[in-house]
Amino acid sequence: MTDPLDDRCGSCARFVRVHERIDTASGEVRRAGECLLSVWPAPLYENNTCNRYVKRGTFTAQKPTPAPRARASRTTSQGTLPGTEVVEREPITIPEELLDMDAEEFRSVLREVIREELGAGEVELGGRWQGGEMILKPGKEGTQEKRIPIDAMFHKIVAIRDRLRVLEQRVNSHPKLTDEDKVQLQQYVTQAYGSLTTFNVLFAEKSDGFVGQKGDKED
Repeated sequence: MTDPLDDRCGSCARFVRVHERIDTASGEVRRAGECLLSVWPAPLYENNTCNRYVKRGTFTAQKPTPAPRARASRTTSQGTLPGTEVVEREPITIPEELLDMDAEEFRSVLREVIREELGAGEVELGGRWQGGEMILKPGKEGTQEKRIPIDAMFHKIVAIRDRLRVLEQRVNSHPKLTDEDKVQLQQYVTQAYGSLTTFNVLFAEKSDGFVGQKGDKED
């Protein structure tokens, strides 16, 4: 049976510090937590999505065998908000991939978190395109072609990408949208990402580009 949370934060290895709340009006149980990479700010709900999803239990990086050690876990006290009831939960266990990381892998993840949190490090244009031009050549004879610096075009593409990410975040956290509405709107956003994967060739780092449906990322 397919897990309804496949490709969503609720089954992602980076979904941590999770707690449950029951809405006393509807009886709905909502699981909220935080993203290990801080892709979206907390609280992050289990039905959220992003393009850095890693299914829990599928971490495949090759790592040296660590020495046996105790698993660290902790719980936090949550205040009760009006209209909600805090339920008992099991102690939260730190994800295995964090416990098993060597120093270099941990530094890499830490650098990525800092970039996302502080906005450090701008998206870079691929080296072969720097100083280049995009030429719009009309099909009508006798009309003048138009030349646009690639870096100017690239900045507009990055701005579109960033605004789509903000839109996705706002959809995911909107308090008045139903889960069905959120899924439908997220599909439109994903389709928009997919339509723009043609421009991924301009990015210096492939991970900075657009990702639509699985297999929809162009090189």
